[in-house]
Order: sequence, then C-alpha cells, then structure tokens
Amino acid sequence: MGADNDLTGDGMDNGDQDIEGTEDTDGMEGTGGGDHSGAARVVRRDEAVRAAVEQGLLGPDSPIVGLLDVTGIRESAAQLRAAFDAVTAPGTPVLHAFAVKATPLVPVLRLLREAGIGAEVASPGELALARAAGVRPERTVLDSPAKTPAELREALALGIAVNADNPQELARIDGLIRSAASRSPIGIRVNPQVGGGSIGATSTATATSKFGVALRDEGAREWIVRACAERPWLTRLHAHTGSQGIPLSLMAQGVAETYALAEEINRHLGRRQIDTLDIGGGLPVNFGSDATSPTYAQYARLLSEAVPGLFDGRYGLVTEFGRSLLAKHGTVVARVEYAKSAGGRPVAVTHAGVQVATRTVYVPGSWPLRIAAYDAKGRPKEGPEVVQDIAGPACFAGDLLAEGRALPLLEQGDYAAALDTGAYYFAHHYAYNSLARPGIYGFAPSGDGGTGGGVAFATVRTPQTLDEIVAESGGAHASALTTL
Repeated sequence: MGADNDLTGDGMDNGDQDIEGTEDTDGMEGTGGGDHSGAARVVRRDEAVRAAVEQGLLGPDSPIVGLLDVTGIRESAAQLRAAFDAVTAPGTPVLHAFAVKATPLVPVLRLLREAGIGAEVASPGELALARAAGVRPERTVLDSPAKTPAELREALALGIAVNADNPQELARIDGLIRSAASRSPIGIRVNPQVGGGSIGATSTATATSKFGVALRDEGAREWIVRACAERPWLTRLHAHTGSQGIPLSLMAQGVAETYALAEEINRHLGRRQIDTLDIGGGLPVNFGSDATSPTYAQYARLLSEAVPGLFDGRYGLVTEFGRSLLAKHGTVVARVEYAKSAGGRPVAVTHAGVQVATRTVYVPGSWPLRIAAYDAKGRPKEGPEVVQDIAGPACFAGDLLAEGRALPLLEQGDYAAALDTGAYYFAHHYAYNSLARPGIYGFAPSGDGGTGGGVAFATVRTPQTLDEIVAESGGAHASALTTL
C-alpha cells in the first residue's frame, strides 16, 4: 500500500538543526513566502485523495482516513520562522513552540522538530509525546492551569520552561526550587483582560478567564511586580489572548499590555530581570476558502508596528502557534456508504461525523467546515451543484458534517472530504458509538507518476482495531462488577 515510508522524507534523524527560511513575500511561492492562495495545496490534496483510493488506503474496507500534507506543514513552519526573523533584531533568541494540543501526533511533532519548531505542552501526556518525538527540554514550554506537584517537579528537573498560572502555583514552585535547584526558565502567565472574540470558548483574555493572573484586578499588577522582586529567577511573562475568532488587533493589544508590564517590572527593579516574553499563539485560520489568511508575515508586521520594542533585541521571544500551522494541511476523507433522500433533500451518509469533527457537529455556527466531493475513483466530482446534507455515522440526528450544502451530488461509493482538518479534528477522537479512530497518513510527492499518482504515503497512526476498542472499554475487567 506504500504507507510505511518515513514521514520526514529522507528517513534520517536531522536533530534540531536550524532550517533557513527565506523572506516572506505575500502571494509568492517558495519555502519562505509559500502559496497563500492555496492553489498548490489543492493540487496536492486532489492527487493524494486519488492516490489513497488507488493504493487501497481508502475503500469499502477502510472508509475513512485522515491525510496530512507533509509539504504544506514544512512550508508553514518555514513561513512562521521567516515572518518573525524579518522583524526581529539579529541574534534575538526566538523559540517557536508548537501547541501540541492542536495535533498530538508523535510523527507530526518530529516533523516540526526537524523544521526548527519546539513544543508547548499542557499535560503529562503532551510532554510524553514531545519527548517521544525527540524535542529537547530547552525547546519545550509547559503551560497548564492545573499542574500537579509531580508535573512541576519533572519539568524543573528536566530544565523545561514553566509558566506559572497563579500565585498558588508560584508558591508551589518556590518550594520545589528550594529543595532542588533548576535550570528551567520560569515565568508568570498574565491575563491582560483585553476582551474576547467571536467564539467565547477560545477567548482567553476576558475579564473572568480561568487562565493566568488577571492583570486589571485590584492589586494584581502590584503582586506581579513584588513577586518578581522577591524572585530573581522569575524572568519571563506569558500571555495568550485566544485563538479562533480573535481579531489580530486584539491579539496585538494583549501582547502590548504584557510588554508594558515587562518594562514596568524592569524599571522598578532597576535591572533587566524579565528577559523573555512568551506571546502565545492564536493566529486564526480562514475556514472559508483555500487561502491562507491572515499570514504569519501580516501578524509579525502588525506586532512590529504596535509594539516595536518587542523586537529590538532586549527580549527573547516564545510563540505557541498550533491551529495555524496544521489546519490547512489536513483532510478527513470518508466514503459515502449510502445516498438517500429525506423531505426532498438528498442526504449522503458517510463515515465522518461527530467522532472526528466534534466541534463542528455540536457548534456548527462557530466551526463550519468546507466539504469537497470526490467520485469513487478519488477524482474531484463534477456536475451541477445540489443542496444536500453530509451526515456522519453516529446514532443521533444532529451528526452532520454539513447541512444544506451545495455540492455536486454525492452518490453511493463517492467520497466526502472535510477540509482544513489538520488541527483539532482527526487527532481528537470522540468515541461516540465506540466508533474506531481512523488511520492517519502523511503524503508527499514520490517522483513516480505511474500507479499511485506519484504520491507516497507514510503511516502516522494505524486505524484502531476492534480489540483495542474492547480493551479501552474495560474488556480485561468484564466480570469486575458482577463480583461485588
């Protein structure tokens, strides 16, 4: 089936080498500028779907897969690095740490590591994934609002950067540092309280957000200054305004508030104790078309205009982008098992629904997905557009990938592809109806234009088996309750 190639392309461990980016010029193809229109990505996606059918990754016995565009992921990583290199003073320490929660897959983290991207983790599981991918401790950042003593102890022992979420956590870190010295950079997460965006669940800088020290609450700013004065090892500030639904202007405002606090602390102390600002991630993704908008270059330029001191070399920088690095490079492709009609509307019943697109199914207004239609051979489907529903396999009426969507009519044996699903979709399985996790495959050009369409696949995650479902569901303890 051609799915056992190394995802990194050459099968070699290139370590954490620097990958040189080129100048980001909007709309220009190439490693640094990329193809912001998405045209080249669409061509790669179409070729991959056809090749997946031809090579047997998709078919009656494997009716759903996740596909990852390796070329596109590499391009996004290069664009991120180039965008910040273009506005940052030479020699400034910059760590771009991928938010592991966006796509928690070891081969993806390894691919990003080789593209010069570190890891931002928010649980012991995410840290284990990053370590399995070979991400070094000094290129790892631990953020979480509920870190246990054991998690903090491990991070401090390894030298991983830690952002304390609140005064109680900082007090816990005090005790751990007294008992064992650590080389970990340590910071405080602040909530700049600049407001929310159009999606409340992804807005993290509201007045009552659960994250960080609420900067505008009475006495909070003074406490942070005092905490730094009492702890010379407290050298970072961290803020994250939110992600999808947050306008760039609000993101920039959150960074500006954090920068102003760092300047205030350093002036008060009479020394440059705060030496690094972690500005989070959150660049929103355009789910309405294939175009990449906004771009990293646009955001970096906006920050350089709004907060020029951020890039003059006095502060190291950390970013924590996730969705924007991966979303456009993933596709869930599902076979149409049945095509029917209800109330005069065609309904394509597929194998992709709430188990892979949980947010879209439950909150479609905030998380709509584009759907592409392919025929039984994996070719883009042609014909007049027909308003139809794209339904999933779960046993409840709301399990719809798309409702009332105009597409070429999907028929039995065709394929429906949910686009822009490389982040927070097929790697975040929701086990409704004990539906199996789909296999995930990376793809890249193979140089072979014959059978397989010149596309090579690498297995990222094998499809879940029925035995694994039973084991996860307590199969080894079948009689446990009957013995009580």
